[in-house]
Amino acid sequence: MDNLESLVIARRLRVPIGDAPTGSHPGWGEVAARQLDAALLSVGFKCSAALLERLAKLPGETVVDLGMRVLAAVRHLVGDHVQHNAYFLDFPRNVPDTVEFWVGLLREALLDPVAATRVQPATLNLLALPGYGRYQHTYADLLAAHAELMPLAGDRVTVLDLGASLESEARELYLSLAGSQAPLAAEDLAALRTLAAFCGDEPERIPVRENRAVINEVRLAAGRPLLVDAVTDVLRLACGCSGGDVTLVTPTRFRSFRRGERRALLQALDAAASPAKLGDVPRHREQWKRLGERLHPHEYPRFPRAAHVFEVARGVRQARSFDSRVEEALSAGRAGDAVELLEKAPGALLRRLDHLLRTGTDPGIVLDAAEKAADSASGRVLLSLREHLQNRLAVAPGRVFVNRRGRAWTTADARSRLEEDVVARAVAILDEEITRRLPDPGELIVDPEVLDVALPLSGKAVAPGLGMLPRGSLSRVDGELLRFFVHWRQAERRTDYDLSALMLDASYGNAEHVSWTNYGNDFAEYSGDLTDAAEGASEFINIRLAQATRPIIIPQVNIYAGEAFDEAAEAFFGYMIREAEQEGMPFEPRTVRMKSDLRGAGRVALPLVFLRGDDGAWQVKWLHLYLKGHPGFNQVEGNRVTASLLVRSIVERDYLRVRYLADLLRGKGSAGEHTTYIGLQAPADLPEGARVYTPATLHELIPA
Repeated sequence: MDNLESLVIARRLRVPIGDAPTGSHPGWGEVAARQLDAALLSVGFKCSAALLERLAKLPGETVVDLGMRVLAAVRHLVGDHVQHNAYFLDFPRNVPDTVEFWVGLLREALLDPVAATRVQPATLNLLALPGYGRYQHTYADLLAAHAELMPLAGDRVTVLDLGASLESEARELYLSLAGSQAPLAAEDLAALRTLAAFCGDEPERIPVRENRAVINEVRLAAGRPLLVDAVTDVLRLACGCSGGDVTLVTPTRFRSFRRGERRALLQALDAAASPAKLGDVPRHREQWKRLGERLHPHEYPRFPRAAHVFEVARGVRQARSFDSRVEEALSAGRAGDAVELLEKAPGALLRRLDHLLRTGTDPGIVLDAAEKAADSASGRVLLSLREHLQNRLAVAPGRVFVNRRGRAWTTADARSRLEEDVVARAVAILDEEITRRLPDPGELIVDPEVLDVALPLSGKAVAPGLGMLPRGSLSRVDGELLRFFVHWRQAERRTDYDLSALMLDASYGNAEHVSWTNYGNDFAEYSGDLTDAAEGASEFINIRLAQATRPIIIPQVNIYAGEAFDEAAEAFFGYMIREAEQEGMPFEPRTVRMKSDLRGAGRVALPLVFLRGDDGAWQVKWLHLYLKGHPGFNQVEGNRVTASLLVRSIVERDYLRVRYLADLLRGKGSAGEHTTYIGLQAPADLPEGARVYTPATLHELIPA
């Protein structure tokens, strides 16, 4: 239950209380509530008026117990659950010159008789010098060396609102995640699994098949009918039940299934395995073979079509996929036949629209087919195509591709040009269909701060956290000092992550960097390199924005040695904003604007980029990218060209943002008396029953 409570607090910023009994000693609960509010404020949170009023009516002991759990949840959310020490005690002051620092370490090693025997000039390893890469002082020493933070009005204050009962809040979160139109991040899938086991309600719609697999796990365990309409649904379910990957990206080692489970899986597979669906099997041929070894389909002759699936996997039975027939028609120059085939799969037709328009077929025929397909395709497909088309006429520095784990790469754009009138008609078709599907907004209230937030068309590479926004989102940076940080703790072997900053001019050239090989420049300081994180390690880079001589600043986290991001016991990145007069510790939770886990597939993380506009104002744009990098010894100097090209591709891309849907909603008109609010955080004075969309629930705004 505590896990569910923490989940609701972190994802919804609500404290589930429900109908808890009131206290028998008036005043004690109110005192405890005020104490909790003060403790929350120290980490950048506070209770809403409604929450404070409700807490004051509870028994004091209940408020204290609840407060401890709430504090633990929000401290973890902001990254304050660990002690953030820094290598240099006075950081950001008194950071030494890089060469001076290394010379000092070498001098100390040579003066130490024991250490000197290990210093061999022919094979000198600077990273192995005594005292390097490990804290030389305690966290208590760091506390004593820094003045207390001066609170200012610009510090972050995140409001925690009053929630209903835990059961009600968990159910609402469950239905929101299960009904998401966009694929979920791995953390959200894990949360959905937890919620599905707790909530007995059945979602009205489960558009994403990975979500369906997670819910089917619970249904299988309870002996309920499975939600299956494609053979791959059964494979995903079997992977999930075995603790594997329901996205089917990584192979799963299947467990042994009980007889009742085998019967249920084969029965569902038999129902879904029509001849037309068997073409999906070869895509995951090896995993089907392994699953067949566990399900023993030969023991169930009453499910003959299920047996056909495994025959296709073994090559005994032939089955052509739908995509292969489309590709054959296109490669033979029969684009018209390809269009006729794709008309049976509206989503697939729209995903291939750009390609079809470049085959030489009459664009009118292709667009007529697209207009019919738009009526049946998912809202996410419509919005993704709309974003693609609004970038199609611009000259791009290159095409950027990002897989579901955030790994990114670029290629030259060799596509032929589309005519403006063709793109204009396609965009008009999409706008009309998207508008038709949007709900009646009633009175629409939109916070201007949310207009430049990108629509969450995929959440896979976005780990949930504090202040997280989808890739391509823009938000202001208000403050004089920017400080980003990384914290990691190794699981089994020595792990060395390096926080770095790549700094570029307006043309993405003239590179400069701050890292363990260059401790600072005229406007930035590095906190020092840590090479072992058995007890956890933190690194920081401090930037004085007004003095920055480069308008593009790209934070990076490089894996120099050891465990990958998703192998470490813990790894997260974030940034803080302060004013010049504020002192405080290197890490101050109330100044944190964003914090999220690192868990991508690459060896170099590019979480976001800071950009200075022509007016001198700074903005942050979310990237959520990972570079493949090298197995070891990654440095900012070695990936600056790749990082620059990727970042430029993201920065110059025109993402579909909340502004687009807000404009369509305003143009839709209203006959209702309800209120729709879209913003970064809901205000306290909204009418009862208002529909509220914040970054945590923005996926609910995507039409079905």
